[in-house]
Amino acid sequence: MLEFIKQPWPWYIAGPLVGLTVPALLIIGNKSFGISASLRHTCAMCLPANIKFFKYDWKKEIWNMFFVFGIVVGGIIAFNFLSNPNPIIINDALRTELASYGVTNIDGMLPAQLFSWENLITLKGFFMMVIGGFFIGFGSRYAGGCTSGHSISGLSNLQLPSLIATSCFFIGGLIIANIILPLILSI
Repeated sequence: MLEFIKQPWPWYIAGPLVGLTVPALLIIGNKSFGISASLRHTCAMCLPANIKFFKYDWKKEIWNMFFVFGIVVGGIIAFNFLSNPNPIIINDALRTELASYGVTNIDGMLPAQLFSWENLITLKGFFMMVIGGFFIGFGSRYAGGCTSGHSISGLSNLQLPSLIATSCFFIGGLIIANIILPLILSI
């Protein structure tokens, strides 16, 4: 059983498990699935300033903090005890393209040549981590939610804003992956 858990799960198992989280939250607790709201709750808890955006009863949303805590603990357990020791399998064409940008060590999910403390102080690392992180945070706030909230929860509730946001997420991802990322990697 442990060997089965350590292997990557196919989409037809993992997808429905993630998808069933949405109706479970709705049926059990009348809650909507989403992760980015937890940052707002954290700020409202830790920084009780006189900022209108953070002045609300965050205690009613404490379940979201426990949910995110469970995600973090699950990630730690999976990384430390359930990691697949085999190298990540990627397409040979992608491996060749990454090598042309100097990314040759692809042993983990995040190549250390791109995502490391040493790389953070380079121009490439600054763009990848700081500017990229800013755009993810800004985009989540501007769109009124993150990809999990809109693409999983909002679409399943047939919300038009979630369809628009999800379409923009995908279009933005395609533009970044095919146009912007090669420019950043060539720095």
